[in-house]
Amino acid sequence: MRMFDLGQTGLKVSELCLGTMTYGTQTSEADAHQQIDLCLSNNINFIDTAEMYPVNPISAETVGRSEEIIGRWISANKSQRSNFILATKHSGKGLSHVRNGAPITKDTIQDAVEGSLKRLKTDYIDLYQFHWPNRGSYMFRQNWKYDPSKQDKKSTLENMYECLVTLQDQVKKGNIRHFGLSNESAWGTANWLKLSEQHNLPRVATIQNEYSLLCRLYDTDLAELSVNEGVGLMAFSPLAAGLLTGKYLDGNVPKNSRKLINNDLSGRDNTRSEVAVRSYLSIAEKFGIQPIHLALAWCRTRPFMCSSIFGATSVDQLPVILESLDIDLNDECLDLINETHKLNPMPY
Repeated sequence: MRMFDLGQTGLKVSELCLGTMTYGTQTSEADAHQQIDLCLSNNINFIDTAEMYPVNPISAETVGRSEEIIGRWISANKSQRSNFILATKHSGKGLSHVRNGAPITKDTIQDAVEGSLKRLKTDYIDLYQFHWPNRGSYMFRQNWKYDPSKQDKKSTLENMYECLVTLQDQVKKGNIRHFGLSNESAWGTANWLKLSEQHNLPRVATIQNEYSLLCRLYDTDLAELSVNEGVGLMAFSPLAAGLLTGKYLDGNVPKNSRKLINNDLSGRDNTRSEVAVRSYLSIAEKFGIQPIHLALAWCRTRPFMCSSIFGATSVDQLPVILESLDIDLNDECLDLINETHKLNPMPY
């Protein structure tokens, strides 16, 4: 298992991270616990969740359930808590099911952290992330209409500073160890870093943004920031919600798949992405590897990568995912991927 730096924290995490956003909806508790067991036994030491999970769908009745399922596993396996890095997230502004859509502020952080600790049945959270910025995000396929012109820079920076001070208090209490962002921009991350360095406050360790062969927004300004500032990418949806497996081509909707719940996969499934997927499948066929292995092995080659977050609705899917660890892509394959990307840029 290749281990990558968790930013500048000194911690090492596995190149694959177990995502848990289906725990409690599509994935049963028994299956979720089997997934954790199997991942740890295969040296995957990184688990990611969020207070708002599960999704597919998101509902008031299920908020926090994924953390609770993980917490019951931790409670039954207390001796293993130190064997893995646990990450969770504080929901951002606008999610009505959590704090009535309140933004992330100095007043919400303590209760949110303590709520996660209680559900997770753990004394500490290794990586505490802000799920999306209060000012909005170009992620979630919002880049075409992203408009920062109504932002108030002064209030944004004041909020960032206050949140960092509150996070420092949580670090001192031992509730959290490190701090990360999610769905952030280069400008936002740079200012979090600037404030932490000016005031000796918790430093951004990671950014969890969407990244895959079909979504390469990170390749621009954030790539440069990541490498120069030592902030690693935690890539979510490295398989583009399953599109890169090819299972949805020609109108196929497999049993128990996400597409049964989310018809267009939140805007990912369209004519442009279908063309790109077929191209990547042809590359996988040329080199005699499975499409899922092409997608995950490619993520590993990126210079800013910390870990790729994968999710499995069933433990039966995990062995195939784990086989990607044995796949290395040669220069010819990587060149073909880049040529395909030039012809099919950012198909979302």
